[in-house]
Amino acid sequence: MELADLAYRTVFVYIVVLVVIRLMGKREIGQLSPFDFVVAIIIAEIAAMPMQSPSFPIWHSIVPLAVLALLEIGMSFAALYSRKLRAFLDGTPQMVIEDGRILRSEMRKARYNLDDLMAQLREKGYPRPEDVEAAVLETSGRLSVVPKSGKRPVTPEDIGLPTAYEGLPSVLIMDGEVFEDQLKRYGHDMSWLLTQLGSLGLNPEKVFLATLERDRGIVIHGSDTPGKI
Repeated sequence: MELADLAYRTVFVYIVVLVVIRLMGKREIGQLSPFDFVVAIIIAEIAAMPMQSPSFPIWHSIVPLAVLALLEIGMSFAALYSRKLRAFLDGTPQMVIEDGRILRSEMRKARYNLDDLMAQLREKGYPRPEDVEAAVLETSGRLSVVPKSGKRPVTPEDIGLPTAYEGLPSVLIMDGEVFEDQLKRYGHDMSWLLTQLGSLGLNPEKVFLATLERDRGIVIHGSDTPGKI
């Protein structure tokens, strides 16, 4: 196989697999169910075929990849409307700690050992099982931990302090590019932004990152003249 042909096949398959994965949704990246895992393995095997064998027609790998993508998308949509199908494809969460007690029978059903349990409890910041109100082994294999009320961090609500809605910072400028849709979302325009930046002696092209926060206004990050407006 000539180097040019190998490079072409590699780039082409890379683009096709990337498109297939994106079509299959974000869930594929963040959470692999057993069904998703099988599909990912098959995709990897099919994608490698045209790069390994010069006699293998590259288009013969496209059809299986497209079928797998359609199958995954179809099953995902079907699972939206069928709880039984979701349970079959993804499994069901299992409670492994209840009121500080480790549920050995549930751990056996899940084939989940104590080493994994203790490691994930330490990662959550609760190394003692007796400090946990409930621990649930999710279908992704991650452990969700709800600490007992006496072990939770104190919140403003616990001591009766009123709080206001803060919202998330909105990115106005990133690497010198202005996000005009975010400006319009908050009822502003480019002239308003230029005026605000001018008070700091900046122009948008020189701004690495600027965010708009409800309680702080425009905040400049990564600049030689950082500040807030």
